[in-house]
Amino acid sequence: MNIFRLAGDMTHLASVLVLLLKIHTIKSCAGISLKTQELYAIVFATRYLDIFTHFVSLYNTVMKLIFLGSSFSIVWYMRQHKIVRRSYDKDQDTFRHYFLVLPCVLLALLIHEKFTFFEVLWTFSLFLEAVAILPQLVLLQRTRNIDNLTGQYVFLLGAYRALYILNWIYRYFTEPHFIHWITWISGLVQTLLYADFFYYYFQSWKNNAKLQLPA
Repeated sequence: MNIFRLAGDMTHLASVLVLLLKIHTIKSCAGISLKTQELYAIVFATRYLDIFTHFVSLYNTVMKLIFLGSSFSIVWYMRQHKIVRRSYDKDQDTFRHYFLVLPCVLLALLIHEKFTFFEVLWTFSLFLEAVAILPQLVLLQRTRNIDNLTGQYVFLLGAYRALYILNWIYRYFTEPHFIHWITWISGLVQTLLYADFFYYYFQSWKNNAKLQLPA
């Protein structure tokens, strides 16, 4: 554990809390992509399947439970809650997210560190997480009307991965033999996908204007 890893984890947790705050207090999921939330649920389900067989630490287990529980609860709220689901913009959220899953499965079967069940699932979750934000970014470009909580949620998600890159750089220079190309490349791709959003987010903050993405 180091300051960058802890900051990344806390930023990731903050992003989830911001989204849950929006859903619970406002009873709205406007501007949120169900497709992205479903992909994140798959990411955490496959990544943390070892929660029943592999104990690392109490911190690690608690974080796993939080991300598993929150991801599936968000999907449930957007699909089933009688008030929240009314605000979901199904007509705009049309990204065919299932097309992202199969390539990630095939990549994980071909490219992995060890050909074991849990390792392939872990690798699949890395590949899928790298592109899971795409439906959300496409939805924001289509609607263009981004409220503060939605903008903060997406920003925190991107910042979490950027902080993890700093964590990997720190560990590379402080830990012997710390080389994980699959994790690094997936994380870099994921961060680069946020580049356009980051630019307009900081522009809106700098100019004290409403956040809007170009169509």
